[in-house]
Amino acid sequence: MHRIDNLQYANWSEKIFRQMREGNVDAVHVTIAYHETFREMVANVEKWNLWFERFPELIFHGKTGDDVRRAKAENRTAIFFGFQNPSPIEDDIGLVEICHTLGARFMQLTYNNQSLLATGCYEDEDTGITRMGRQVIKEMNRVGLVVDMSHSAERSTLDAIDVSERPIAITHANPDFWHPAKRNKSDDVLRALGASGGMLGFSLYPHHLKDKSNCTLASFCEMIARTADLMGIDNIGLGSDLCQDQPDSVVEWMRVGRWTKEIDYGEGSASNAGFPPMPEWFEDNRHFGNIEAGLMAHGFSATETAAIMGENWLRFYDNNFGASDV
Repeated sequence: MHRIDNLQYANWSEKIFRQMREGNVDAVHVTIAYHETFREMVANVEKWNLWFERFPELIFHGKTGDDVRRAKAENRTAIFFGFQNPSPIEDDIGLVEICHTLGARFMQLTYNNQSLLATGCYEDEDTGITRMGRQVIKEMNRVGLVVDMSHSAERSTLDAIDVSERPIAITHANPDFWHPAKRNKSDDVLRALGASGGMLGFSLYPHHLKDKSNCTLASFCEMIARTADLMGIDNIGLGSDLCQDQPDSVVEWMRVGRWTKEIDYGEGSASNAGFPPMPEWFEDNRHFGNIEAGLMAHGFSATETAAIMGENWLRFYDNNFGASDV
């Protein structure tokens, strides 16, 4: 079994890299851009290159599915880069290929707000994929940069599934039927995602969980089972959205960036503006075994549990990180 977490934004350190190994996490998709420009994103790549140089026994830069297999064989963790906003490509479609060359493998078309490409989930009006968005999706399909609609609005997400010639991903979200939240996804989106061969990564960020920080493991696994019934066991995995050791000031950058002078609390509030505590059964990378045990206890077979823990993402990586054959 391969263990893959398809979204984290931790305050990276040797401690966390070692916890990844304690948890037998073979691959992690890490966010290297929220509101960064292209050059600022490159600076984040430079930081990662230094970590790869300092901790080669723990981590390395992953670019293909085979790198996940290599990581497991070598007792290391493959790190895959992704953007939670299209800001690194600015208004230049030519940067899509360059970002892929630098190692980016996922790019959200929006982060909550309207972008040049699509509408975010916090906007009042969802106009769908824009003219530029259609061209960028085509280019992303060509080079092997996966379309991610985790923070996008309903029509835009359905448009992306329809426009993209390759399967898209929702790397970190949960079903709205389990816990209504602006970031969680409707049955229509989940059915369309599954039918198109796309992937959903279940989030453990408390604002996206039923009962938030008090969510139980049993409830989380029940949600996974109901989602599997809706969109298929082959189309689901994990995308924890773990923000371990981040100071509360970082959540302000995530929500506000440079687009407003006011404070936007997102799914938090003025009285709960920072990062909420994680559920006690999943506080860091050492606790993926709890999820595996919870899935088995719920009644998933060993094969189904392995699929959810990482094999589905691995197949998706194999099929979607390389250039299109067309």
